[in-house]
Amino acid sequence: MGPAAAAAPALAPALALALLLAAAARPAAAWDLWALRCGFSADCECGFGPDLRGLECDLARNLVGQPLVKQQVMKGVREFLENGNPVKPLVMSFHGSTGTGKTYVSSMLVRHLFQGGLQSPYVHQFSPIVHFPHAEQIEQYKENLKRWIQGNLTNCGRSAFLFDEMDKMHPGLIDVIIPFLGPSWVVYGTNYRKAIFIFISNAGGEQINKMTLDLWRAHKDREEISLQDLESAISKAVFENPQSGFWKSGIINEHLIDFIVPFLPLKHHHVKQCVISELGQQGLEVRLDVVQEVADSIPYFPEEEKIFSSTGCKTVASRISFFF
Repeated sequence: MGPAAAAAPALAPALALALLLAAAARPAAAWDLWALRCGFSADCECGFGPDLRGLECDLARNLVGQPLVKQQVMKGVREFLENGNPVKPLVMSFHGSTGTGKTYVSSMLVRHLFQGGLQSPYVHQFSPIVHFPHAEQIEQYKENLKRWIQGNLTNCGRSAFLFDEMDKMHPGLIDVIIPFLGPSWVVYGTNYRKAIFIFISNAGGEQINKMTLDLWRAHKDREEISLQDLESAISKAVFENPQSGFWKSGIINEHLIDFIVPFLPLKHHHVKQCVISELGQQGLEVRLDVVQEVADSIPYFPEEEKIFSSTGCKTVASRISFFF
């Protein structure tokens, strides 16, 4: 029941139709038992097969220049999975500027948790531009979103929900999912405590970049930056911004986010690593001259020192095509 298949106004009808079709495929009694088992039983894992060692190796080998991300993601997922009876879902919020790896890590995460990764029927992605584009329809979106989450959790309590571009989400909309995020056994007849929610946002990226640059100028190595160095700046930028989907959100006031994950700006040598990785993925020869030229062609900031990539590794793949 993936959101990409339908526009926002059709969410509730699509959900109702999907449930109706599923019910039609089973006798009524069988459907009731199946739904209850998946809603309340730990036996219904719905393609959930976590590979923590694989995730850790993937992060170590392929995620460039993000020590805090590796630390926070592994800590969050490991603690969550080691608890056979969690009191609430795992809620993580990814923050950073474009091209630093937020979407990449979220796809990596679900790939090592669910069979089929992003294609799993139990992994659900939401985009404000695609699914919630019109501010005047926010009340309808709230109802759609609540029913959408509820329906998918009824289908399988072990589900993942990815909310992309939270900085473009209409303020107030996301609060409708608060009942699904807190410590409770049942909500709307659904056991939801084994679900995973990931929020992805560019908001806070400017503050993260500024603080990273300030620390660099203070001769503090990038890898020495701690979460405590960044947390307050991220919170102020993201949660007190009227343009943010988290503005005055109960998700923040009720402390429902378990892990804030900052993505740092990437330096020149990180971009070169991205180029090498991309060449390998495209089956192209790793030529050092191409690696250097692609990395040099990307804009860096600040204007004087040119320390950090303005677009991270986002444009690396498209730039490689100019050299082959």
